[in-house]
Order: sequence, then C-alpha cells, then structure tokens
Amino acid sequence: MTDVQHETEDRSIAQLEEEGDIAADYIEELLDITDLDGDIDIDARNGRAYLSVNAGEGANLNLLSKPETVSALQELTRLAVQTKTGVFSRLILDIGGSRDTRKGELATLVTRAVERIEGGAAEASLPPMSSYERKLVHDLVAERGFHSESRGEGAERHTVITRVG
Repeated sequence: MTDVQHETEDRSIAQLEEEGDIAADYIEELLDITDLDGDIDIDARNGRAYLSVNAGEGANLNLLSKPETVSALQELTRLAVQTKTGVFSRLILDIGGSRDTRKGELATLVTRAVERIEGGAAEASLPPMSSYERKLVHDLVAERGFHSESRGEGAERHTVITRVG
C-alpha cells in the first residue's frame, strides 16, 4: 500500500466532510460564474467525500454533466481541496446524475464482455478508464461471478475479465 493510499484510507469522517465543504465552495463559485443553479449534497462514504450537484428548479446542468467534463471538474475540485488541506483527495464529483448514467454504461460493457467469455473467449478487455470506473467494473464483474484485474499503466490502464479459477 502506498503512503497516499494509506493516508486516504485513514481519513476521518470529519476530514472527509471538510473536503466536501471545500469542494462545495469551489463548485458553488463555478456555478455562480457560469450562471447555473444547482443544489449541492455532500456525503462521506467508503473513505471518500462525495459531492453531488443536482439541477435546481428550472436549471439545466447538461453542459456540465458530460463524462469528460465531470472528470475534468473532479480533478480541478480535487486540486482545490488539496491546495487547502495539503492532503491528496479522492473526492468523487457527480453532476446531474452523471455517475449513475456512467455506471449503467459500464454495466452494459460488462454484460457484453461476459457474453464474449460465455461464447468461448478466454478473456475480454474493456477500454481504459479511471480508477473509480475500474473499481465499479470490478464490483459489477464480481456480482456476475467472474474475475477481473487491471492491466496496463497510466492512461492505458484497463480491466480484463476472465472466468473464475
């Protein structure tokens, strides 16, 4: 386990709530600048701060809820938190339900991969994705009774699915 992993796993709920508050302030400023309305919810679970931005009354967050935009904003928000706290942040940002949408897309990818394996393939590789998305994939694969592992480095890190045993 790396020092960064150890630090983030040992974070208290109070520290995660502080991360969430800093992140919420940062996102609130962004929403003000872009003249968008959003309701922000902060949660702490699984050793991470979660920030959800949902459309306020009459608001439209489509501009910000595209997967690439959410990922970029998440990284910027993490940097803002790290600048204030001095500690690496594993904060998860969700805008307009984008994470649930992405989880559904990943479930479809896993289903197709499992079908290829059931059809005789020894393994099925998924495209490169973030560590958070790979974690979701590993969970989805385990629920289906298959095995998965991450392979590759950096931007090429991806998940490979195989039969158990």
